[in-house]
Amino acid sequence: MALVLNDRVKETSTTQGTGTLNLAGAANGFETFVAGVGNSNTTYYCIFEQGTNNFEVGLGTVTDATPDTLARNSVISSSNSDSLVNFNSGGSSTLDVFCTLPANKTMDMVLTTQGDMPYASTANTPARLALGSAGHILQVNSGGNAPEWAASSGVSSGFVIAMSIAL
Repeated sequence: MALVLNDRVKETSTTQGTGTLNLAGAANGFETFVAGVGNSNTTYYCIFEQGTNNFEVGLGTVTDATPDTLARNSVISSSNSDSLVNFNSGGSSTLDVFCTLPANKTMDMVLTTQGDMPYASTANTPARLALGSAGHILQVNSGGNAPEWAASSGVSSGFVIAMSIAL
């Protein structure tokens, strides 16, 4: 099971309650969760109940079945005080269900207004890494030192820079 994000993944549902959603097929111009995310993979989702103010953003698991489903594993934000929303509780509304990247999951990947990259220091406090000049790469030293920019000429072939993002 992998975390997968994809553009233009959107389906509808008429599932009631707070449980797993039965997905009803791709909206026009979009693809299904199974096609865009894949069976058994997790993704960030948003559910919006048409004609209401009800919404939910969370992390869910896609299952290729008859019908395809989206399990609502954890809620990040919602119109129900950031808890599961009881959708269609007053009738048979249509739900729009789509892939999204929640704002609070992007905070470690964005640049500050000063053009710097934020990171957690060894003291687990916020710090900023100023952007490097052309021809430099991000280098993370062993021993818990802060990341720094290094001249790319000193990097051996096949060197990979990776960042870990907590989910």
